[in-house]
Amino acid sequence: MGLNSLSTTLRQHRRIAIDSSIFIYHIEAHSKYVALTDAVFSWLDHPTSRAVTAALTMTEILVVPYRNRDDKLPDDFYSLLSTYPSLEWISIDLQIADVAARLRAAHGLRTPDALQAAIAIQTQATALVTNDPVFRRVSGFAPIVLDDFL
Repeated sequence: MGLNSLSTTLRQHRRIAIDSSIFIYHIEAHSKYVALTDAVFSWLDHPTSRAVTAALTMTEILVVPYRNRDDKLPDDFYSLLSTYPSLEWISIDLQIADVAARLRAAHGLRTPDALQAAIAIQTQATALVTNDPVFRRVSGFAPIVLDDFL
């Protein structure tokens, strides 16, 4: 499909959810995915674009730096990721937890995936950008799986 196809797909949406893996690939400049994640973050720079992600995403991003006892990198991540005015970090409240539990029960999702899906649904995101095909099981948003664009 390719990079142009991803950009075209993203332009069909005004509000998307972004899974943790997308941030990790982007931060690590993953050779296989960085061109695609660049397209996602370029889309996010457009004035009419909006994105959401779970606060849980920050937990997943920070594990490796903390494991490596890198005290500077977490601060760099906070600085970088908090600069996107079009990106909203969503905390998990009881309503999101309930939706996530229902999704987990119905679709066999792992808890982090169920929470990301619940946030996408609760914030009325029309797509969830991910690299995990498990989200194809869930209705309520269009899963945009990076591997589909390679």
